[in-house]
Amino acid sequence: MTSARLLSLDALRGLAVVLMMEQHMAVWLWRSDPGVSAIAQAPVLMALNGLGGLAAPTFITLAGAGTSFLARSRTTGLDAILVRRGLVVMGFGWLLNLLTPSWFSAGSWFVLHLMGLGILTAPLWRRLSDRSLLIGQALLLLAAPLVQHWLATPELLLNDRMRRLDLAGGPLRLALAEGQFPIVPWLGLFLGGIVVGRWLQQRRTAPILRMASVLLVTGVALAAVGLRLGPHEGVWHRLFQIRLSFYPATPAIVMLLQSGTLLLLLGALALERRGRIDERGWLVPLGRASLTLLLVHVVVFREVTRPLGAWQAFSSEVALGIVAIWVIVCALAARLWQRVGYRYGAEWLLRIFGG
Repeated sequence: MTSARLLSLDALRGLAVVLMMEQHMAVWLWRSDPGVSAIAQAPVLMALNGLGGLAAPTFITLAGAGTSFLARSRTTGLDAILVRRGLVVMGFGWLLNLLTPSWFSAGSWFVLHLMGLGILTAPLWRRLSDRSLLIGQALLLLAAPLVQHWLATPELLLNDRMRRLDLAGGPLRLALAEGQFPIVPWLGLFLGGIVVGRWLQQRRTAPILRMASVLLVTGVALAAVGLRLGPHEGVWHRLFQIRLSFYPATPAIVMLLQSGTLLLLLGALALERRGRIDERGWLVPLGRASLTLLLVHVVVFREVTRPLGAWQAFSSEVALGIVAIWVIVCALAARLWQRVGYRYGAEWLLRIFGG
């Protein structure tokens, strides 16, 4: 577990990208009846869709952990490398904005923008102690209801709102609080991920389990209070509120999601220790090509399906069948691509331009 790269982290990225692709593609391909509950119509699809909620928190947390591993492997020029890599990842985010006009505006703020900002500003964070970083994560989580109340953010953000640039603050408003994965509270997961990366390098899994437990118990407690209080107005209602949608994110749902990410991480680490994760398996290549797959699946299934008449055109069974075929094709392609170091993909470009 002291190697520069853990196979378990790559495998977890692979799982995350599969969950993200399923979550997006199933909804984009499925023709639902707006007059009937989505869960009642397609319980299997919606259950898988719910698991997809773990994808972005996993990517963000692992991006923070990856920063810690990079800091260990590089002795000179680290800060410059972090800045360049952060800018490249943010550049991929802005490219996705331009390639997906049906979803994003030029100023939209998605998970790539958030991870890029975290890496870009990592020269500030990597010098902080574990305690300072965890306090920073807690403060960002607690700041979410305050900032959302200050901005009068709707309690449910729809896509049209998350792409608007005409409100006060414009794209900065989206980046701070009203985009898909804004700085408040999601940057907190990146800060926590830096600490998790340090623990991994020290072969310490007990603190990861404690962190997962604290997040889980606190998230459940907040959600329980919210259910007890019922619907009402006020800033503190946002602290206790929990919904299946995390647009906008509340502390309760973020804590529950990151606890799930950390538990998955512990499971992956246990499998790696037992020799159950192989570099030539299915999930590791998917994880190492996850940035490319994230970009490609969004463009293909959000934009290309529209002129082809495949946008929200299928039953739930057919939609899930297409998802399954796509995942298999991606897994096969990733294994073949592994032989040439994922040349010309997003990860390859990140290494070339980011260092």
